[in-house]
Amino acid sequence: MRKRVLFPTYNDDFFGRNSLSSFFSDGADYSVPAVNIKENDKNFEIEVAAPGLNKADFKVNVEKNVLTVSSEKEVNKETEADNFMRKEFGYNSFSRSFSIPETVDMEKIKASHKNGILTIELPKQEEAKLKHKHEIKIS
Repeated sequence: MRKRVLFPTYNDDFFGRNSLSSFFSDGADYSVPAVNIKENDKNFEIEVAAPGLNKADFKVNVEKNVLTVSSEKEVNKETEADNFMRKEFGYNSFSRSFSIPETVDMEKIKASHKNGILTIELPKQEEAKLKHKHEIKIS
């Protein structure tokens, strides 16, 4: 998801890289990782796609039936050549929150990280698993 700018980019061809819209923009570029949410008979599963982040970069918290996934990462780059040194630094962060259904067993929530994907399993309580599904006839 990117923050929208005030004007479209049709002027880029004439003025160069987004010059008019960047004049009216605050320069911020907002993004959050993509998320998949799945449900089956046993649990809910949330997958957060965050390539380049390690499991130590994430924080996963539950408070008042709200699951929050967040990350803060500082990026530093340093280049030395003949007569100059170039240093670049940046800071990336995001936070996403999800309402947890009452049917989730809060004590058994688990998270794992593999290949740039954070997976959070939210197991259902036993009584929620027992509810059977049936089709309702429309009259």
